[in-house]
Amino acid sequence: MDQLNLGIGTRLQHRQHGPGVIVGIRYATYLISFIHHGIKEIDKNDSHLEEIIPENVTAEIETHSDVERSLLKILRLWGGFQEIVPLGDRWKGGTMILQPADKTQKGKDIPIDVFFHKIVMLRDRLRVLEQQINAHKQLSDEDKVNLQQYITRIYGSLTTFNVLFRNKEQWFVGEKGATTD
Repeated sequence: MDQLNLGIGTRLQHRQHGPGVIVGIRYATYLISFIHHGIKEIDKNDSHLEEIIPENVTAEIETHSDVERSLLKILRLWGGFQEIVPLGDRWKGGTMILQPADKTQKGKDIPIDVFFHKIVMLRDRLRVLEQQINAHKQLSDEDKVNLQQYITRIYGSLTTFNVLFRNKEQWFVGEKGATTD
């Protein structure tokens, strides 16, 4: 296989890292997003690298927009970029003041948008953790359920911060708000 001709979106199998997709190309290496190992830089001539050619797929079936959607999903999963989450209008430009009970100690002023950004990053990282737990091959279903319950409780603990979100669909939801099928 002439690996120098592989392009972004090509599906690969690596003996050590498992399945992945090329998300970037450099002179002598590929940047590959592996499902279980994140983004790794792999030499183009790595003998452990093999192209996956899906069966019964023609150029007409898989379009560039399909590849883009797949890449965006992978990049979101592995922290390539975050969803844009707007801060509630009444909090824009606001400041959060942390004042110790002891008035001789100095308080701390934190811009609300900075604090909100940290809350959103925490939520995104919890989502990635949740996905990694659900996709983990060595955890039993019982272990996954037990770990999932802790994550649900963490979401429940964070519902206090829902007041900062502009859109209700982006709120934290704990056990009481969780729906079961």
